[in-house]
Amino acid sequence: MQQNPSPTRVLVVDDDPTVAEVVAGYLGRAGFAVDRAADGPGALARAAARRPDLVVLDLMLPGMDGLEVCRALRDKGPVPVIMLTARGDEEDRILGLEIGADDYVTKPFSPRELVLRVESVLRRGRTGPRAPGSTGPGPGPGPGLGSDEVTHRAGITLDPLARRAARDGRELALTVREFDLLAFLLRHPGVAFTREELMREVWGWDFGDLSTVTVHVRRLRGKVEDDPAAPRLIQTVWGIGYRFDAPPETDGKAHGEGRRDEGRGPGSDA
Repeated sequence: MQQNPSPTRVLVVDDDPTVAEVVAGYLGRAGFAVDRAADGPGALARAAARRPDLVVLDLMLPGMDGLEVCRALRDKGPVPVIMLTARGDEEDRILGLEIGADDYVTKPFSPRELVLRVESVLRRGRTGPRAPGSTGPGPGPGPGLGSDEVTHRAGITLDPLARRAARDGRELALTVREFDLLAFLLRHPGVAFTREELMREVWGWDFGDLSTVTVHVRRLRGKVEDDPAAPRLIQTVWGIGYRFDAPPETDGKAHGEGRRDEGRGPGSDA
């Protein structure tokens, strides 16, 4: 008799019992197994007892705040994190992305939207069981990320199926979104993309705070560039967005290269 796979487990951390109950209820109805914690130490204890596949983490927790909890979770190993933030906490929100949160949702929020964000992060992470309701074959490169072939470019090797990337033989510690962003850029060398296009192609969103893209580009530069302050690979294209430039001697006719028509819409910079 075949055993059913374990459900995807989500840890919800929020000191507001009403918010936690509503979020847990929606996630449970979507087919997730849900654990709850009301503070940082409780969240870390829960995560240690049973490793979650994803954490929904309130930024403003009493005592040990969400940023500290996120750092501590990351120290124990990779786990996708979605942060819940207040509308005016832009600086904290960006800091959360800087320390490795994969996504954030601003309060007040639609619980249905949060469930969609959870499913999106899990679907792209390929780090645990598939999200409830997902269809199609097993792990793959994800929407917009091209084929599942291993890519070698500019000293970077990226394996979409194994979800592993290395530079000059040294493995890169990338979050879910950093990996997806790098995979997309590697498959489109020499092509300038606006932040709106990157958000649509990499995040799968048609709307959202574009600073999310800016922060992830900055984090990714810190991991793949020799000097992140003077990047050679991920270039800012002023008035448009970003472009991946592979050195000519390593670029050659590697797969995934393409050109693009002129006439781009407005973008932004970092």
